Amino acid sequence: MRVALAQINTTVGDIWGNVEKAVDTLENVVSSGADIVAFPELTITGYPPEDLLLRPDFIEDNLKALEEFAARVPEGVVAAVGFVDLAGDLYNSCALVSGGRVLHRYHKHYLPNYGVFDENRYFREGEGAFVLRTDGALVGVSVCEDIWYPGGPAREQALAGAGVLLNISASPYSRQKGVFRERMLGVRASDYGCYVLFCNLVGGQDELVFDGHSVAIDPGGRLLARAKQFQEDLLLVELHPEEALIHRLHDPRPRKESPSKSLQIVDAEFRREDSTPPEPYEHRIEPLLPEEGEVFDALVLGLRDYFRKNGFSRAVLGLSGGIDSSLSAVVAARALGPENVTGVLLPSRYTSKGSNTDALALAKNLGIDVQEIAIEPAFGAYREMLEGAFKGLPEDVAEENIQSRIRGNVLMALSNKFGWIVLSTGNKSEMSVGYSTLYGDSAGGFAVIKDVPKTLVYRICRHINEREGREIVPDSVLTKEPSAELRADQRDTDSLPPYDVLDPILEAYIEEDKGVGEIVASGYDEEDVRRVVRLVDAAEYKRRQVPIGIKVTSRAFGRDRRMPITNRYRERRPKL
Repeated sequence: MRVALAQINTTVGDIWGNVEKAVDTLENVVSSGADIVAFPELTITGYPPEDLLLRPDFIEDNLKALEEFAARVPEGVVAAVGFVDLAGDLYNSCALVSGGRVLHRYHKHYLPNYGVFDENRYFREGEGAFVLRTDGALVGVSVCEDIWYPGGPAREQALAGAGVLLNISASPYSRQKGVFRERMLGVRASDYGCYVLFCNLVGGQDELVFDGHSVAIDPGGRLLARAKQFQEDLLLVELHPEEALIHRLHDPRPRKESPSKSLQIVDAEFRREDSTPPEPYEHRIEPLLPEEGEVFDALVLGLRDYFRKNGFSRAVLGLSGGIDSSLSAVVAARALGPENVTGVLLPSRYTSKGSNTDALALAKNLGIDVQEIAIEPAFGAYREMLEGAFKGLPEDVAEENIQSRIRGNVLMALSNKFGWIVLSTGNKSEMSVGYSTLYGDSAGGFAVIKDVPKTLVYRICRHINEREGREIVPDSVLTKEPSAELRADQRDTDSLPPYDVLDPILEAYIEEDKGVGEIVASGYDEEDVRRVVRLVDAAEYKRRQVPIGIKVTSRAFGRDRRMPITNRYRERRPKL
């Protein structure tokens, strides 16, 4: 049996475009001699369609598109494709299609409603399981979350004799999640004595990135094949169902349980005009990227698809000569092409000569357009305008933030005049503690690195230079002390703990929900921890007003981590 995992990049709402892409892929599948082809979860609607699912016309078009797709699937090939079914209520579903007919409609059982997922808002849980019976082989089909649980439909299918478990998925990316998925799927395969085939979505959708990374696991839990990360791919897998049978004959555990009597059998046949068996296929295992490469490619894909799918073409961003704007510019140049990126130097009286030199060097290394617009005239005008209101008061953060807001205004003016999208360049560490200016450096249409901690920003930039074999990000940017340069001799450490201290505290508090006592017990200074926690809690109102950006950590701000702004809970200091 030959199975094709069609790891394609769909677009939410582009129902007919998604069908066209699936049909184009299907032509390659048929020529490859595959018997079964799997497409990702909700291929037809795109994932996640969110409140489009509340529109009856959207649901109707999705069902019409399924029929159109089914008409294009030839006899002798079975396609598994994700769609939204309407059967009294909405179901996240997989259709088994062959010879112009829908053979079966499977409804997803486990609806995730945590993190970025909201499926209980839209769908009803499915019931029952089925296996596809063809040429003596039994194949169980499920959708995404159904394979993550040790019981459920996959287990029912295995107990009924399925030697292959096929799962179509839209599993969003976060750091190292693909490695974790492989381990989980390996456990399912070895527990059930089945091949496990996992076909994942690839592409960017607003904050989310889907990394592809489709895999095939053999009945012993070993990796058989792996598709590319962050790219469309067609992974062909050659299966020998008798191997699964041999494996389970030597494993008595499943004999202790009985399969569900309600499990359905769906019959199909593999018939080809040419009876000659296809040439033997050597399985392909694509190498895994290191963590820094993963995150960089996720940022590039997320930004590219946000622009492409929304019809944007050109980006503009401020170049400060610092590490954050440097990484943002590299991502933009790779995602959009250097000809579609403009970097703007916005020097003030506090901008060092080295910062301008570094920004120009980066722009030259990337080949992007660069402009310089000094903000000193506007800053002087603001100071004069506010002189009466500020009379007798020392200069402080108000004057600092005026500079940042002038820069934001200049970038937005360029956006309005030329139709460019402003990329804001703040990182997760700064956003966590509110070390940014509302309507200043946080202004923009898309926040490229908003979910990337500062220490990871440095690691990614070093990785880029190593991968390119030359200096893309100037070494001086990597080695100088970070500074906002909004006052004389300013350093980030004037306001924050060093980033190698700050980031682990933030990860523990934000991503792991640890309390002050737990974080202190792991070796961090209590004063630092309490200060950081206080800053994070106080900055929630700021984070609600920044642009969306790409999720790369296990818990991103926005649709992932949701905290109330009005919130009086504070962890009490333990009594000693």
